[in-house]
Amino acid sequence: MVLTGLKIKEEIISGAISIEPFCENQLNPNSYNYRLGSTLKVFAGFDGHRAVFKEIEIPKNGYVLNPGAMYLANTLEMIGSKKYAMSLIGRSSMGRYGLFLQTSANLGHTAREHRWTLEMVAALPIRIYPGMIIGQVSFWKNYGKVNPYNGRYGFINCPQESFI
Repeated sequence: MVLTGLKIKEEIISGAISIEPFCENQLNPNSYNYRLGSTLKVFAGFDGHRAVFKEIEIPKNGYVLNPGAMYLANTLEMIGSKKYAMSLIGRSSMGRYGLFLQTSANLGHTAREHRWTLEMVAALPIRIYPGMIIGQVSFWKNYGKVNPYNGRYGFINCPQESFI
C-alpha cells in the first residue's frame, strides 16, 4: 500500500521517514518531489569491460544532457525510512521533456537513508539545474519481516556507477 502525502508528513514528524531537507510544498497526493544534487557523472566510454564516467559539478546556469547518453546524478535530499520501502521515479513533466529517470532500478530499500543515485537518459536535449525538482519518491508498506538492505550501494551519498 502506498502512503498519501499527508501520511508521509505524519511519518516524517514521527521519525519513521527521513527527508532532509524537507519542504512541505514538495508533497504530492502520494509522493514527495525530490531535487537534483549538484554532481553529475557523464558516461565517457569503456576501459576494458568497465564503464568510465567523468564527474562534473552542474553549473548554476545548468548543463545540457545529450540525447541517448547515460548520466548518473544524485538526489539533493537524504531520503530514507526505517519502516517503509521507497520507489524513486521520474516526474511526468520531466518525461514529457524527454528525460527518463530510474528506468531500471527504482526500488529504495527499507532501513537505508542516503542521497540516492539517479540513472538518467535524455531522449531530447534537456537542460538540468542543481536543486531543480526532478523526480518523486513514494513510500510503500512492507508485508512480512523486514530484512534491512546491507549492500554497498545503500551507504553511498554521491552518484555511484555499477560495481559489476
